[in-house]
Amino acid sequence: MSTPVAAGVPGDTHAVRRLLPDAAETTIAEQLDGLDPRGSAHPDRPYVLMNFASTVDGRATIDGRSGKIGSRTDTEVLQRLRTRVDAVMIGAGTMRAERYGRIVSDPEFRAYRERAGLSPDPIAVMVGRGLDLPWDAGLFTDGGGSCVIFTQTEEDPPATATPVECVRRPEGIDLGEALAWLLRERGVRSMLCEGGPTLHGELQAQGLVDELFLTIAPKLAGREERSILTAPLADVLELELIWLLESEGELFTRYRVAGAEPG
Repeated sequence: MSTPVAAGVPGDTHAVRRLLPDAAETTIAEQLDGLDPRGSAHPDRPYVLMNFASTVDGRATIDGRSGKIGSRTDTEVLQRLRTRVDAVMIGAGTMRAERYGRIVSDPEFRAYRERAGLSPDPIAVMVGRGLDLPWDAGLFTDGGGSCVIFTQTEEDPPATATPVECVRRPEGIDLGEALAWLLRERGVRSMLCEGGPTLHGELQAQGLVDELFLTIAPKLAGREERSILTAPLADVLELELIWLLESEGELFTRYRVAGAEPG
């Protein structure tokens, strides 16, 4: 169910039941409006949020795409998370599969970001060995915002309406150094990473993730698909549950990586 939100908060919002920490009727907008990850930036890197949706049997894609898993409520979670951060990071493979458009496409959401003291558009950050990207996708052709690509290639990107900066690391991309660069050079104090599973695993393995927003859809994929994390971890990683929401059988969780400071 979609309901109006209070003045100053854009768009309609979906009603959900909060199951934990205390039972209450709430909305996605209410749950996320107070989120302030910028205030918890580390001295050497941004505060990093991860967002994923998965099926009950742990699949993060169906037929290679994530869009078939979550509902409109899950989409709202993603859209509102994008209004709270300085940058949104994805892997090159995710860009090829999902063909992103402008990160915050709704003018009301861009205005909301400005009222919160952020730029209208978060910086789009991509990580990949080369520049084999869908350059005709809306992210590059819209002209809104800007994009930073960490790449190993010395090739130049094509001309794009959206400004693109390539940060070249021929010997290999160190994600910790990339996050430090974003903080130092672009003032990125908070970042949302949307995957894919390989990038998620590499960030977790290096201790670079602070929170995980995971939607569990009431679906069984029943096929060989990727999970939310594919890179190996040195040890089991403990998570702390911050809250649990429910709507029409879909669960919305927010976890903090054990030991991370709250955002």
